[in-house]
Amino acid sequence: MKAKTVFFCTNCGYETPKWYGKCPGCGDFNTMAERPSSWAETDKKAEKAIALGYSDHPSVKLSEVGLDREDRFITGTGELDRVLGGGAVKGSLILMAGEPGIGKSTLLLQISAQLSDTGNKVLYISGEESLRQLKMRAERLGREGDMYVLAETDMGRILSEIDRVSPDIVIADSVQTMSVDTLNSAPGSVAQVKECTLTFMRLSKGRNITVFLVGHVNKEGAIAGPKVMEHMVDCVLYFEGSQSSNYRILRAGKNRFGSTNEIGVFEMKDRGLIEVPNPSESLLSGRPMNTPGTCVTCVMEGTRPILAEVQALVATSVQNNPRRTSNGVEYNRAQLLLAVLEKRGGFRLGNCDAYINVIGGLNLNETAGDLATILAIASSFRDKPVPDDMAAFGEVGLTGELRSVKNMEQRIGELKKLGFTRVIVPKHSKMEDLSSKGIQILYAGTISEAMRQCGIL
Repeated sequence: MKAKTVFFCTNCGYETPKWYGKCPGCGDFNTMAERPSSWAETDKKAEKAIALGYSDHPSVKLSEVGLDREDRFITGTGELDRVLGGGAVKGSLILMAGEPGIGKSTLLLQISAQLSDTGNKVLYISGEESLRQLKMRAERLGREGDMYVLAETDMGRILSEIDRVSPDIVIADSVQTMSVDTLNSAPGSVAQVKECTLTFMRLSKGRNITVFLVGHVNKEGAIAGPKVMEHMVDCVLYFEGSQSSNYRILRAGKNRFGSTNEIGVFEMKDRGLIEVPNPSESLLSGRPMNTPGTCVTCVMEGTRPILAEVQALVATSVQNNPRRTSNGVEYNRAQLLLAVLEKRGGFRLGNCDAYINVIGGLNLNETAGDLATILAIASSFRDKPVPDDMAAFGEVGLTGELRSVKNMEQRIGELKKLGFTRVIVPKHSKMEDLSSKGIQILYAGTISEAMRQCGIL
């Protein structure tokens, strides 16, 4: 009797009882391979075996589930601990992604050395570098540590080494270079990335091992591989920043154990990534004084207020279609603010090129930076500077009105700490008079009133 067979896609893993020239799952051609149906059962048993500790447990009541008081541990890097919600959780799976050369491997190598120095057993698995290269980078960073290192891409050998070493923390750099030999597709394919991530997930939950995965990004900036990979992991961290700038921002896109609003700020130096405890002061260093086209605002990144410098350059266009670019302010939002300034502020910007930039690689994801962006554009157009000791924040509506934002006291406190003596806020904000505390509150109901407050009109 002929054994029953099934067809599966070597790219995405889609399984079907009949052959297709085009995979119904991912749409690729000629990727369907035939396997005995018993292979699927054998493969599932193998998957369960490599879990290394995953066992069958009956369901229990949630009230009967015990919690370990030491479910978190400090990584030794305060900015990373802040983003993770107070430290890494034991048995969690953390994915870190970012552009090539942004500093992912550097940060994880530093963390590995710090954790191994505090008595944790760390296994650093590199699929992209040899052991000699890892040694050279560790010496350059001055963070050799007492961790275990392994240069391997085969998941079977990696699991065997994990079983032998029994580490507390595993770092896999990167998941796109690793492969499972039961799949015929190449490393980095959708099926391989999904299978490797699933294997590491079973490992972390079954053995209570904290696993850090390094992920590549595609040319659009999204994490390479299947979207289900982001669903499987507990935390997704993004490293942002330009390689031309020394500052790097670590942001959480997903966190099952904490807030996704916190950010960590680092500075890249010769000996690795250095934490920036006061990012506001660092981001404002070198700010031009008495110069048109710049304004300071305060944005909230989680519970942390950060001062950001918004710069704008407005010049008469020599083209039929004026050029508009935006860096740090969402492009459609920048276009909206330009339209409001022209319609409600009386500025003729239709024949002008406009360039907007936020210094330091910050992204103004909240609307509190609207007013500072408006003032920077108007300042550049009128060639009149905003006073150096003045800052502004507030949301701008389509009718030109200013709307209040949250955390007013924290924002003003951060401005006062950095030496600002005046701040423009929306008129409807309920604030106490802080003039006696060294900072003057100026209220404005519209963008025109705000521009008069700072001397642009």
